[in-house]
Amino acid sequence: MDALCGSKFWDANRSVHTDDPDLTPCFQNSLLAWVPCIYLGAALPCYLFHLRHHHRGYVILSPLSRLKTALGVLLWCISWADLFYAFHDLVHGWAPAPIFFITPLLVGVTVRLATLLIRHEWLQGVQSPGVLIIFWFPCVVCAVVPFRSKILSAVAKGKTSDPFRFATFYIYFALVLFALILSRFREQPPFFSPKNADPNPSPEVSAGFFSRRSFWWFTKMAILGYRRPLEEQDLWSLTEEDRSQVVVDRLMEAWKKQQKQAARHRAAVASGKSVSGEDVVLLGGRPRPREPSFPRAVLATCGSGIFKSICFRSTQDLLSFVNPQPLSILIRFISNPVASTWWGFPVAGLMFACSVTLLSQQYLHCIYVMVLRLRSAITGVIYRKVRWNRVPRGLGVSLTLLGWPAVVAFLCLCPSVGVCAHSLGICLIDPPMPPQNLGPSILAGVALIVLLVPLNGAVALKMRALQVGQMKFKCTKLMSEIPGGFKVLKLYAWEPVFLGKVEGLREDELRMLRQSAYLQAISTFTWVCTPFLVTLITLGVYVSVDQNNVPDAEKAFVSVSLFNILKTPRNLLPQIISGLVQISLSLKRIQHFLSQDELDPHCVERKTITPGERLGKEIPIPTSAWVPGLLALSLDIQGPKGALAAVVGPVGCGKSSLVSVLLGEMEKLEGPVCVKGSVAYVPQQAWIQNCTLQENILFGRALDPKRYQQALEACALLADLEMLPAGDQTEIGEKGIHLSGGQRQRVSLARAVYREADLFMLDDPLSAVDSHVAKHLFDQVIGPEGVLAGKTRVLVTHSINFLPQMDFIIVLADGQVSEAGPYPALLQHSGSFANFLCNYAPDKPEKNLKEGSRTGPQQSRGSRESSVLDRHGLQVKLSVFWDYANEGMGLYTIVAICLLYLGHSVAAIGASVWLSAWSDEAMVDGRQNNTSVRLGVYAALSVLQGLLVMVSAITLMVGSVQAARSLQRVLLHKMRWPQSFFHTTPSGRILNRRLSKDIYVIDEVLAPTILLPLNSFHNSISAFVVIIASTPLFTVVTLPLAVLYIAGQRFYVATSRHLKRLDSVSRSPIYSHFSETVTGTSVIRAYGRSQDFKAISDAKVDTNMRSSYPYVASNRWLWVHVESVGNCVVFFAALSAVIGRNSPSPGLVGLSVSYALQITISLTWMIQMMSDLESNIVAVERVKEYSKIETEAPWVVEGGRPPAGWSLRGEVEFWNFSVRYQPGLELVLSYLSLRVHTGEKAGIVGRTGAGKSSTTLCPFRILEAAEGEIRIDGLNVADMGLHDLRPQLTVIPQDPILFSASLRMNLDPFGYYSEADLWRALELSHLHTFVGSQPEGLDFQCSGVEDFVSNDTEPDHFFSLARVLVLDRGTVAEFDSPANLIAARGIFYGMARDAGLV
Repeated sequence: MDALCGSKFWDANRSVHTDDPDLTPCFQNSLLAWVPCIYLGAALPCYLFHLRHHHRGYVILSPLSRLKTALGVLLWCISWADLFYAFHDLVHGWAPAPIFFITPLLVGVTVRLATLLIRHEWLQGVQSPGVLIIFWFPCVVCAVVPFRSKILSAVAKGKTSDPFRFATFYIYFALVLFALILSRFREQPPFFSPKNADPNPSPEVSAGFFSRRSFWWFTKMAILGYRRPLEEQDLWSLTEEDRSQVVVDRLMEAWKKQQKQAARHRAAVASGKSVSGEDVVLLGGRPRPREPSFPRAVLATCGSGIFKSICFRSTQDLLSFVNPQPLSILIRFISNPVASTWWGFPVAGLMFACSVTLLSQQYLHCIYVMVLRLRSAITGVIYRKVRWNRVPRGLGVSLTLLGWPAVVAFLCLCPSVGVCAHSLGICLIDPPMPPQNLGPSILAGVALIVLLVPLNGAVALKMRALQVGQMKFKCTKLMSEIPGGFKVLKLYAWEPVFLGKVEGLREDELRMLRQSAYLQAISTFTWVCTPFLVTLITLGVYVSVDQNNVPDAEKAFVSVSLFNILKTPRNLLPQIISGLVQISLSLKRIQHFLSQDELDPHCVERKTITPGERLGKEIPIPTSAWVPGLLALSLDIQGPKGALAAVVGPVGCGKSSLVSVLLGEMEKLEGPVCVKGSVAYVPQQAWIQNCTLQENILFGRALDPKRYQQALEACALLADLEMLPAGDQTEIGEKGIHLSGGQRQRVSLARAVYREADLFMLDDPLSAVDSHVAKHLFDQVIGPEGVLAGKTRVLVTHSINFLPQMDFIIVLADGQVSEAGPYPALLQHSGSFANFLCNYAPDKPEKNLKEGSRTGPQQSRGSRESSVLDRHGLQVKLSVFWDYANEGMGLYTIVAICLLYLGHSVAAIGASVWLSAWSDEAMVDGRQNNTSVRLGVYAALSVLQGLLVMVSAITLMVGSVQAARSLQRVLLHKMRWPQSFFHTTPSGRILNRRLSKDIYVIDEVLAPTILLPLNSFHNSISAFVVIIASTPLFTVVTLPLAVLYIAGQRFYVATSRHLKRLDSVSRSPIYSHFSETVTGTSVIRAYGRSQDFKAISDAKVDTNMRSSYPYVASNRWLWVHVESVGNCVVFFAALSAVIGRNSPSPGLVGLSVSYALQITISLTWMIQMMSDLESNIVAVERVKEYSKIETEAPWVVEGGRPPAGWSLRGEVEFWNFSVRYQPGLELVLSYLSLRVHTGEKAGIVGRTGAGKSSTTLCPFRILEAAEGEIRIDGLNVADMGLHDLRPQLTVIPQDPILFSASLRMNLDPFGYYSEADLWRALELSHLHTFVGSQPEGLDFQCSGVEDFVSNDTEPDHFFSLARVLVLDRGTVAEFDSPANLIAARGIFYGMARDAGLV
C-alpha cells in the first residue's frame, strides 16, 4: 500500500497514540474510499438475481427519478475529473502516485454502476432501493474522515496543497450526501401494478428501507391498539404472497412433484430397471420402494425463505463475533491511565453498534412469516385432501392432529436452531480469544459444557416421555362427550361414575405434572449455574496450574460474557432434538394422510339431460361395490327415471350403502354406475351448517323468492319460522344446535327441494319427524303429488304406510337385492318383502299412529355467556392474580418464591462483585495471596444461587400443580350445572375454552409463563443496581430510559392483547368449518360445492392470517424498540465508565458493562412474558366464573329422603304445575293438572312446541317448577334429593347418546345387573344379533352413537292406550281415551286425520 500511495499507509502515532487522531492520506485515499465500492460489487450480483425474479412493472420517470440520475451522472463526472486531473499531472511531469489513478477509476465505475442500477430499478418497479441506501450511507460515513482532515490541514497550513482535488472532494461529499437524502424518498407505484382497492392495505408494502428494517411501519397500529381495542376492520389486507391460494398452490405443486417422482421410481422397480444404490436394501439386495416425501415438499416450498433467513443470520453472526472485543478494549482502556481520553468514546460507540440486532430481528421475522405461510399451506393442502378422501370412522382427522402441531413445533424450533447455530458458530470461530486470555484452562470449561449437554438431553427426553405418557391420561375425549351427554347423565343419575373416572385420570395426570416440575427445576438449575460453574472451573484451573496466573478484569469478565453466549445453545440443544422428533412425526403423519387413496370422481358416470329429453328412460344402478371392512354389495338393478323408488330391508342390509354407491362415496369393484342429471341428497343424519336457516336452504345458490317460499311451505317450515327469533335469518348454531331433530331434517329436505335437481337421494328423511309431519312431507314433497313429482327419487324408509304409493320397491338383504318390483307384485310373493312387513307392521295398521317425536324444545336458545367469561379485549383484574396466588398456590408459597428469587439475585450480585474485587486485588511479587479463599467464596455463591433458583422453581411448579388441582376440582364438582346451562352454551365453548384449553393453560403454560418474567424482572433490577452502583453517572439517563421502556411496554401489551384476541376469534371458524366439512363431505360432494367450500376455507385462513401477521410483527417491533433501550443502557454504561474513568476500577467497569450486555434480553422477555401472562391468566378467570354458576338441587337431602322401596306403584300427579326454561322467560307449561294411575298407559301428543318433551323432563326435575308440584306415589318430588329421585325413574331420551366406552359401561355403569339381564335388554332392543356378532360381546368398545344408528322405531299403538294427553302451547287441551278424543273431533282428531289414521 505504501508503494501505491507514495507515502505511509498506517501511522500509529498519528492515528492512535495522540490526543488529536487522524488517518493518513494514503489510508483515506485507498481503503476508506474503497469500502463502498467493495460493498456494491459484492451485493450487486445477488441483488440483480433478486430483481430478475421479482418484477413488478416499471416506475414512471418522475422528477425524483431524474434528480437521482442527474446526481449519479455528476458523481461519475467528478470521479472522472479526478482521473483526468491525474493524467494531466502525469503529462506535465509531476508523476502522481498510482492511488490517484486507481481510486478515481474504481469510484467512477462504481457510481456509474449505481446510476445504471437506479435505471434498472425503475424498470423492475422498485420503489425503495435498499441496496443503494446502504451504498450511499458508507459513502457519506467514509467521506467524513477526509472531510475533517482536509479542513484541519488547510487551517493548519493556511492554504490548500491541492485546490482542484480539494474542491472536487467537497463537491463529491455534497453530492453523495444529497443522494443519501434522496434515497430515503419512495418512488411512485409501478405503472402497470394492479390497483389495490382495499381501503386498508398493509403499510409494509409501501414502507421505506429503514422503516422495514426497524419495523417502524407497525407503529401506527401500536398507537391505535393503545388508544382503543382493535377490530377486524383495523387489520391490514394480505399481500399476494401471503394469501392461501398462492401458498397452497406452491406446496401442492411441490407435493405433486414428489408424488410423480415416487410413481416413476415404483414403475422402475416394477419393471426391473436399475435404481440408485441408496434405494436398495442391503439385506436381500432388493430395491426399496420410495414414498413421496412431504418434508421435502415443505423444504422446496420454503427454500427461498430459508436462504434469506440464513443470510440475515450469518451477517448478524459476523457482527456478534466482535461483541466481546469492545469490552476487552474498554477494560484495557480503563486499566491504562495514560491512554488518550478520546479512545473510550469510539469504544462506547462500537459497543452500541455491536449490540444492535436489526438483522437478527429480520431473520426472526422472515422465519415467523415463513412459518405462518406454511401453516396456511398445510391447512389448505389437508382441507383439499379431506374433500376427496374417504375418512374412516374414528380416524380423528383434524387440523390439530394433522397440520398445526408440526407448524407450531416448526415455529418454536426454527428461531432456536438459528440462535443455536449462531452461538455455536461464535464458539467455533472465537476459541482463539479465550485461550489468549486464559490459555488451555478454557478446555476445562468447555469440557463441563460438553458434559452438561447429555444431562440436559436426558432431562429433555424424560420430560418428553412424561408428556407422551400424560397424553394417555388426557380426559379430552371423555370431557368432550360429557357436555353433549349431560342430559343422559342427569336423567340416569350417572354423574358420580363419570366424575370418578375423570378425577382418576386427573390425579394420574397431575402426578406426571409433578414429576415434570422436578425435571424442569433441574433444567433451571443447570441453566442458571452453567455460566458461573464454567467460569468457576475455568478460573480455578487457570490459577491452579501456575501461581503467576492472575485473573484480571479483562480475563474474567470477557470470559464470563463468552460463557453467557454458550448458555443459550447448550440449553436449546435438547429442545431442538425434541422439536425435530415432533416435527418429523407430525410431517410423517401428514404425509401418510396425504398418501391415502382418494375417491374416484369418475366411478359414477354422470350424464347431463338434454332440454327435449323425456324423463321416462331407465338408468342403471351399481353392479358391484364394496365398503372396506364393512359390507359387500352385489347389486344388479335398474331404476326407472322419473319414478319414486323405495329401498327397504332390515338393519344392516346395505340401504344407506346403496345411496352412497349412487353418490360415488364407495369403492366400485366392477360394473357401471350411471347417474343422469344433477343430484340432491338428504342424509340420514341431517347435516346443518353454522349459519342462518336461509343460507342452509339456499346452500350457495342465488335466492329465488318464489321457489324459496315453495320449499318452505312444502317442508312445513313456515310455522317454525314464526317461532324463531329472527325468522329465516336466525343463526341456528353449530350442527343445528338451536333446532330440534325434526326441524333439522326438514331444513335438510328443503335444501334438496330448492336445488331442483334431476335425481333425489333421500336416506330415510321421515324418521326424525312426527307422524303427521311425515305424512305432510310425503304428500307435499316426496309422493306422487308432491313438488318433486316427475323427478327420480330414491327413498330409503322403514315406514310401511307409504310403500303402496311407490312406483318401485327394492328389498335388500345381506348386501344383495332379494326382491324388486312394484308394491302389488311384491305382496304376492312370500319373500323378504313379506317378512319385512311382518316385522314392521303393527297388529292393527289401520289404527296406529307413530309418535315419532324426535323434536326438542323449540324455544330460541341464542343466549350467551356473560361478557365477563370472554373478556379477552379488556385488562385482567388484579383480583384474578390474587385468586390464583391465594386460593390456588397459597399465599405462603408466593411469599416463599419471592424471597427465594430475592436471595438468588443477592447471591448473583454477590458472586459478580466478588469476582470484580478478585480481579482488582493487588498482586504481591506478581501473584495473589488469597486465591483459594477467593475461589471458594465464588464457588459457594455460584452454587447458592443455583440452589435458590432450583428450590424456587420447584416451589413454583408444585404450587402450580396444586392450583391446577384445586381449580379443576372446583370445576368438576360443578357438574351439577342445570341443564339450561348446556342449552345456552355451545359444547365447543365448554370443551375448548374451559374443560380442555383452559385447564391445559393452568396445568402446563401458566407456571413457566410466571417463571420467565419473574426471572427477567429480578435480572433487570439486579443489572440496574449493579450498573448504578459501579458507575453512578449512569443515574442521569436512568429515568429517560425507564420512560422509553414503559412507553414501549404500554403500547405493545395493549396492542398484542387485541391482536391475540382477534387471532383467537378468527381461528375458531377454521376449526368449525373444517369440522363441518369432515362431517358433511358427502353432502358437499353430492351438491357439487367442493370448490366453493375450498374458497371458503381459504378465506377463513386468510382472515386468521390478517391477525397473525401483525402479531408476529408486533413482537419484532417490541424487540427492536426495547433492544434500542437496552443498547442505550450498554452505551451509557460504557460512556459513564469512560467519562468517570478515574473513579471505577477495571473490575467494576467489567462488572457494570457485562451486566449491561445481559439487560437487553431480560427487558424484552419481561415485556413479552408479561403480555403472555396477562393472556393466559384469563384461563383462571374463566374457570372461576364457571365455578360461580348456580347449580341444580342437591343430590341428597337428608331430611327428605323417600322410604325404602318407594315408587312401587308408579302413580304420577301434576297439581297446578307450571315451568319455564329460565327465569324471566315465558311459561312452557302452564298450570298443568292431571293424574296417571298405577299401571295406566298414557300418551303425550301435540304439535311441535306444545311442550311434550318438557312434560317428560319435569318429573326428573331437569326443569324445576315455577308453581305447583309433582307427586309420585304421594311424595312431592321437590322435597327429595335428585339422586334419590332419578334412579327410581327411567326414560328413553329423544337423541341417542353413547359414550366412548364399552357397551357394558353404557348399559350398566354401576354394575347393578347381571349379564343375563343385559342380554335380555339387548334382545328386546333388537340388538342381540349385532352385539352377538362382535368378538368382544358386551365389552365391545363404542366409538359413538353411529355404531348403532338405526331408525327402525316401531310405531306406538296409541289406540291401545288408556288415555292420551294432548298439549297445546303448554296447557292441557285434551285428556281422555283415544276413542273419546276421536269422537270429540278436537286437536287429537285433527292430528290423527293429518297422519292418515282416520
